[in-house]
Amino acid sequence: MTLRRVILEMGAGNDLHGGDYTKAAKRAVQDALHHSSLTMIRTLGVERDDVQVEVTIGVQKPNEVDTDAVKATLPVGTVAVKAVQGGLDVIDDERDDIAVIASAAIAVRLDLE
Repeated sequence: MTLRRVILEMGAGNDLHGGDYTKAAKRAVQDALHHSSLTMIRTLGVERDDVQVEVTIGVQKPNEVDTDAVKATLPVGTVAVKAVQGGLDVIDDERDDIAVIASAAIAVRLDLE
């Protein structure tokens, strides 16, 4: 099997109040998904489960991302999600609040001979 990346899409998402890293990550994934249409799945006759999807989420506190919840938002494929150091936290000292900004990269791989 020769897996080849056929698409790489990026997105950004945020949680403006409350510091929810998973919410920001899910929004970043949805942003990336809305930039793409995988028409090649139908065109090439690829089975939905044969699509390999690798999601990388960048946030300031990667251990606070529920990767299973992020994984559940992907519509097709065998999905792997990892959270890494990245993104941005914007602190509001006056209100003791935090805005979390997450980045998402979604790589789709297919077995192409």
